[in-house]
This record gives sequence, structure tokens and C-alpha cells, in this order.
Amino acid sequence: MKTILNAVAFLGFTISLQAQTNDLPPKVYHVDQLPVQQDSSRERIQIMDGNTPWLSNLEVHVTILEPGKSAHPPHTHTNTEELIIVRQGKLKVTIAGKTKTLGPGGLAMAMPGDEHGAVNVGDTKASYYLLKYTKDTTPNLERSGKYGGSILVEWNEAPPKKTDRGERREQFNHATSLFEKFDMHSTALNKGEVSHLPHTHLQEEILIVRKGTVRMQIGDQFYDAAAGDLIFIPSMVPHALANTTDGKCEYFAFQWN
Repeated sequence: MKTILNAVAFLGFTISLQAQTNDLPPKVYHVDQLPVQQDSSRERIQIMDGNTPWLSNLEVHVTILEPGKSAHPPHTHTNTEELIIVRQGKLKVTIAGKTKTLGPGGLAMAMPGDEHGAVNVGDTKASYYLLKYTKDTTPNLERSGKYGGSILVEWNEAPPKKTDRGERREQFNHATSLFEKFDMHSTALNKGEVSHLPHTHLQEEILIVRKGTVRMQIGDQFYDAAAGDLIFIPSMVPHALANTTDGKCEYFAFQWN
């Protein structure tokens, strides 16, 4: 009886997701081919901005800062989480009074209500992916507080673990203020390896290629992607990734529910 009830709940949830609008189709974004916008404090590459069945808004862009510059003064969000992933350079990030200097592969996640800001403390340009996402529900700060609240993780603080296809680093995998589970990790695939067979899941997923080149299957289509590119996979869309590098490739993967 329990199995039947779980199946009914799963089917109902799937139908509910599919009934909601989705502005963001499955896509490979070739970031370095997108236009660069200039303002007084930074350069900016807009990648995506819309809603999904899970999110009332998902906005992603790359910020590029000259040495000593910030995109804007420290600030807070009421019901939005913000995720930074450093692409190049040295970025000093402060969230709720805690500060850490992050290099390439370092990341920071600010919970709603926590003041946060970032400044380029290197001698060259710094760039980072910025993801802002909002739900139609009130943030659960008590839940995120059980896991330490906002997050600052340098690349080498997530030790690599060997797998049968390469390596995996677990940046974090726990609840946040908006999600019961937010899983973020990085994978290094050996030459000629495939991440897994084509599969689907309810969670939406974003991949960011960190090193090398990959062939991404989305549905029945295949796309090439290289270091710096971002891939968005909506709920229940079949997908798989193959390493096409003459050596290891490396990519971030994160999904939420």
C-alpha cells in the first residue's frame, strides 16, 4: 500500500511540475560567445534569466572585475539565495561577517538576510559566475541554520575522491533556506569516459565545464561544450555527458529539490 501511495504522490508531483510554466529550455550556453556588457564598476555576461517549474526566477551571469573593484556595495536579499563560483582570479567574499579569499573553483552561497559582498583582491581581472534564484515560498532560515547557513568553500577544501571513472569533489549536499536538498559537486572524468547512461530526474540541474571539452546529450540531441560553458537541464529531460578531451575533463554539477 505504501508503495502505491508513493507512486501516486510522485505522479502528482510530476504533473504539477509539468503544469507550471518554464521560460528556460534545455540548452548549452557558450559563455565566451555571448556579448560583454560594460558599466561603471564591471563587465557582465548575461547567460540566462527566467522562471522554471521549481523557481519563480533563475538568473545567471558572469561578472568580470578589475583589480580592487567590486560589482556593488555589500547588500542583502529578502527571499533570494545567491551562489558565486569563481572562474578566474582572486575574489575576497564576505558573508554575514565571515571572509574568505577564493581562487578558481571556490564558491560562496549567501542565504537570505545575510549581508554579502565581493572584491577582486588579485593583480589581474577576476571573473565569477553569479546565480540568483527565488521560489514562491518563504525561506526557511531555521532549516538552513542547522547546516551552518551561508557557505564559503575554497577549491582545495573539498578533497578529491577516486571513482571508477575519475574523481569527485563534494562541495556540499544538504538543505538550504529554499531547498530541502541542494547538491553541488565537481566531477573529473578520465579520457574517453561517460558520466553515466542517459537518465532523467525530477531535479533541475546546471553543469559548468571547468576544464576540457565534453559532448552533452540532451534528449535526442548532442552538443559540444568547452571550458567556461554552462548547461541547463530541466526536470525529467534525458541527459548524459561524455569526455571528449585528450585527457581529463572537469565540471561542476548542481541540482536542487
